[in-house]
Amino acid sequence: MSDRDRADAVYAALLARQGEQWVQPRVERTRRVLELLADPQRTYRVVHVTGTNGKTSTSRMIESLIRAHGLRTGLFTSPHLERFTERIMIDGEPVADAAVADAWDEIEPFVGLVDAELEAAGDAPLTFFELLTVLAFVACADAPVDVLVLEVGMGGAWDSTNTADGDVAVFAPIDLDHADRLGDTIAEIATVKSGIIKDGAAVVSARQDAAAEAVLRAAAAAHGATIAFEGAEFALTADTLAVGGQLISVRGLAGTYDEEYLPLYGAHQGFNAALAIAAVESLIGGAAQPIAGDILAEGLSNATSPGRLQLVGIDPTVLVDAAHNPHGVRALTTALGEAFDFDEWGIVLGVLGDKDAAGIVAAIAPSAAHVFATAPASERASDPDLLADLAEAAGLAVTVHGDLDAAAEAAREWAASGDRRAVVIAGSVVLAGEALTLSSAQDWKSGWSA
Repeated sequence: MSDRDRADAVYAALLARQGEQWVQPRVERTRRVLELLADPQRTYRVVHVTGTNGKTSTSRMIESLIRAHGLRTGLFTSPHLERFTERIMIDGEPVADAAVADAWDEIEPFVGLVDAELEAAGDAPLTFFELLTVLAFVACADAPVDVLVLEVGMGGAWDSTNTADGDVAVFAPIDLDHADRLGDTIAEIATVKSGIIKDGAAVVSARQDAAAEAVLRAAAAAHGATIAFEGAEFALTADTLAVGGQLISVRGLAGTYDEEYLPLYGAHQGFNAALAIAAVESLIGGAAQPIAGDILAEGLSNATSPGRLQLVGIDPTVLVDAAHNPHGVRALTTALGEAFDFDEWGIVLGVLGDKDAAGIVAAIAPSAAHVFATAPASERASDPDLLADLAEAAGLAVTVHGDLDAAAEAAREWAASGDRRAVVIAGSVVLAGEALTLSSAQDWKSGWSA
């Protein structure tokens, strides 16, 4: 069996378990497997990242900055866009098929043991995400890495990733999402997310709603942790458009960095970069230390964030963005106005059923000349007819399409038929992943050929 086949077999074994949407507020099950494996998550330093939006982009920037220091890095993010090995990165590259398969071979005997213990106690077997987290910890220990940048799956306190102890706890903007699991208010959601703060850790946070800030400050005080907020202790002080991205200036915790190139679009990515810089300053040295200019330039210039305002097509221009809640969509629409010079945007929109479809449509409406409603390839997908009804109620032109291929074809034809038109595919991480695969297969960068 080839290494790729072995890795695909690991993914099939994970998929056979309860899926990512099945989340229970507990970490004991994951902790039990890790104990049997001699706690691989304690063999490296950890930067733990949570929040509602911007977690993945911030995590990727932190990883790139740490790697630029000459340290070996691991990165665990979710979900993936095209292939599950993207979720576990070693030194900036998806984990090798052989490495992930070997890690599974280490884990599997203990998985059977814990599953048997759970069955004896009348409990369900370990889930997809619980085991994926263990797999990431083992693969990073086997590499071995010096630092793991660890993105929370959902929430914080009871997320499987919280079996690791973060030297630095990072909070991206906190907003309403997963209300059925995390709470109906920002304060309730912030309380769950604050659970990643460990004794004596350094905490850095994006600018937050007053209720979230109060929760984070209280949690940091309870754990004897330092805490720094964007806007007070550090800040994005300037950002200007540049070819392929932007130039940012940041007042960090320990240094000032002027006109650094960031190859990502959108002011929100500038704020994410400021947060990433503060996190890395907090990680190096006993107290916050400035980042050397050449290291900062290397780390930022090599930062990538696939599926976030990613250009996948030209003539017509097509962008893919994984925004999947109103907060993320508002950041997307702001970036479209700031970074691109088009008069009309066609929005290929598909969302999952547990998301705030009405809020997403309301947020996209100011930028949309035409909505091409479709459904992600997921059993959790929302009915595109529902999206169409919401778009029509918002006064938007809308058409309904059975799948992404049909919706993208219609949107690209629409854009090619007029002047200064472009297309954005958004609404779901699943849809974004489909779009990346489809655009590559059909070579949208070769221009319109219909």
